[in-house]
Amino acid sequence: MPERYKNRYRIQSARLKDWDYGSDAMYFVTICTQNREHYFGDIVDDEMQLSQLGMAAEKYWSEIPNHFPFVILDACVVMPNHIHGIIVIDKTNYRRNNVETQNLASLQQQPPSKPKNKFGPQSKNLASIIRGFKIGITKYAKNNDLEFGWQSRFYDHIIRNDKSYNNIVNYIVTNPQHWDIDENRK
Repeated sequence: MPERYKNRYRIQSARLKDWDYGSDAMYFVTICTQNREHYFGDIVDDEMQLSQLGMAAEKYWSEIPNHFPFVILDACVVMPNHIHGIIVIDKTNYRRNNVETQNLASLQQQPPSKPKNKFGPQSKNLASIIRGFKIGITKYAKNNDLEFGWQSRFYDHIIRNDKSYNNIVNYIVTNPQHWDIDENRK
């Protein structure tokens, strides 16, 4: 049963309790569109055919390390209504002279700010990376008069060993061939 906060029901976080999502690790993420609408294209003969917005999503995904220099991208696939990808946070080689932004649509240097809230720092972590990506695609859609929306949350899984990594990469790469049985299909 969902918890209550201020006499309203709220969904508990799906995040691993006591895990620092800004720490060096490999993360498998799935980000879905609102109501699982097929904004990014269609599967034709087991291959993804990207729409204009799907091409932008693929491009913006590949640009994440330009905005978050401590990120390395691994396998990724843009599907009709979701994106699967592996994000590697590796701050050991982080170059501090690069511009970081939480808005992938802009590379303007922002004055540094340190949010102070009970949830801890909200930058340089997995949520800020996903938030920046989502903002970039949303702005792209709006600027091109495209109907679009994101599901409010995203799924993540911390990859802990080679077997899990290999299974996840295989799942990502073969996802278009399994579209007929995909749980994210609407």
